[in-house]
Amino acid sequence: MTRITVDIDDELLATAREVLGTETKVATINAALREVARRKQVAEMLAVFDSVEMDYTRSAHAFKYGGGRDLSQLDEKARLEVEAERSATGGREVV
Repeated sequence: MTRITVDIDDELLATAREVLGTETKVATINAALREVARRKQVAEMLAVFDSVEMDYTRSAHAFKYGGGRDLSQLDEKARLEVEAERSATGGREVV
Protein backbone atom coordinates (compact mmCIF):
# COMPACT_ATOMS: atom_id res chain seq x y z
CA MET A 1 0.00 0.00 0.00
CA THR A 2 1.27 3.45 -0.89
CA ARG A 3 0.85 6.46 1.37
CA ILE A 4 0.74 9.83 -0.40
CA THR A 5 -0.26 13.38 0.32
CA VAL A 6 -2.36 14.91 -2.41
CA ASP A 7 -4.70 17.88 -2.86
CA ILE A 8 -8.19 16.70 -3.85
CA ASP A 9 -11.16 18.76 -5.00
CA ASP A 10 -13.58 18.66 -2.04
CA GLU A 11 -16.70 18.90 -4.20
CA LEU A 12 -15.61 16.01 -6.42
CA LEU A 13 -14.74 13.95 -3.37
CA ALA A 14 -18.13 14.63 -1.81
CA THR A 15 -19.91 13.71 -5.04
CA ALA A 16 -17.86 10.51 -5.41
CA ARG A 17 -18.60 9.65 -1.77
CA GLU A 18 -22.32 10.08 -2.37
CA VAL A 19 -22.31 8.03 -5.59
CA LEU A 20 -20.12 5.26 -4.20
CA GLY A 21 -21.80 5.17 -0.78
CA THR A 22 -18.53 5.27 1.10
CA GLU A 23 -17.99 6.51 4.65
CA THR A 24 -14.47 7.94 4.57
CA LYS A 25 -12.17 9.83 2.23
CA VAL A 26 -9.80 6.88 2.00
CA ALA A 27 -12.64 4.48 1.22
CA THR A 28 -13.96 6.88 -1.41
CA ILE A 29 -10.62 7.23 -3.15
CA ASN A 30 -10.01 3.47 -3.10
CA ALA A 31 -13.52 2.75 -4.40
CA ALA A 32 -13.06 5.28 -7.20
CA LEU A 33 -9.74 3.69 -8.19
CA ARG A 34 -11.35 0.23 -8.15
CA GLU A 35 -14.15 1.52 -10.38
CA VAL A 36 -11.67 2.91 -12.92
CA ALA A 37 -9.78 -0.40 -12.94
CA ARG A 38 -13.08 -2.30 -13.35
CA ARG A 39 -14.07 -0.14 -16.31
CA LYS A 40 -10.74 -0.90 -17.97
CA GLN A 41 -11.29 -4.64 -17.46
CA VAL A 42 -14.82 -4.42 -18.87
CA ALA A 43 -13.57 -2.51 -21.92
CA GLU A 44 -10.92 -5.19 -22.50
CA MET A 45 -13.51 -7.99 -22.21
CA LEU A 46 -15.86 -6.23 -24.60
CA ALA A 47 -13.01 -5.83 -27.08
CA VAL A 48 -12.46 -9.59 -26.96
CA PHE A 49 -16.15 -10.28 -27.57
CA ASP A 50 -16.19 -7.69 -30.34
CA SER A 51 -13.30 -9.44 -32.08
CA VAL A 52 -15.31 -12.66 -32.51
CA GLU A 53 -17.79 -12.99 -35.36
CA MET A 54 -21.14 -14.20 -34.02
CA ASP A 55 -23.89 -15.81 -36.10
CA TYR A 56 -27.36 -15.34 -34.61
CA THR A 57 -29.33 -16.06 -37.78
CA ARG A 58 -30.94 -19.23 -36.40
CA SER A 59 -31.34 -18.02 -32.82
CA ALA A 60 -35.14 -17.80 -33.05
CA HIS A 61 -35.26 -21.55 -33.66
CA ALA A 62 -32.39 -22.62 -31.42
CA PHE A 63 -34.20 -22.74 -28.08
CA LYS A 64 -36.56 -25.45 -26.87
CA TYR A 65 -40.25 -24.93 -26.14
CA GLY A 66 -41.16 -23.24 -29.40
CA GLY A 67 -38.03 -21.23 -30.11
CA GLY A 68 -36.42 -18.15 -28.70
CA ARG A 69 -35.76 -14.56 -29.59
CA ASP A 70 -34.39 -13.52 -32.95
CA LEU A 71 -30.89 -12.25 -32.14
CA SER A 72 -29.72 -11.91 -35.73
CA GLN A 73 -29.60 -8.09 -35.53
CA LEU A 74 -28.34 -7.88 -31.95
CA ASP A 75 -24.74 -7.00 -32.75
CA GLU A 76 -25.74 -4.39 -35.34
CA LYS A 77 -28.20 -2.77 -32.90
CA ALA A 78 -25.49 -2.64 -30.21
CA ARG A 79 -23.03 -1.01 -32.60
CA LEU A 80 -25.62 1.60 -33.61
CA GLU A 81 -26.35 2.37 -29.95
CA VAL A 82 -22.64 2.85 -29.21
CA GLU A 83 -22.26 5.14 -32.23
CA ALA A 84 -25.30 7.16 -31.13
CA GLU A 85 -23.86 7.52 -27.59
CA ARG A 86 -20.50 8.63 -28.93
CA SER A 87 -22.19 11.19 -31.16
CA ALA A 88 -24.24 12.49 -28.23
CA THR A 89 -21.16 12.78 -25.99
CA GLY A 90 -18.93 14.40 -28.58
CA GLY A 91 -16.90 11.26 -29.24
CA ARG A 92 -16.13 10.46 -25.61
CA GLU A 93 -16.49 6.80 -24.71
CA VAL A 94 -19.15 6.10 -22.10
CA VAL A 95 -18.45 3.03 -19.96
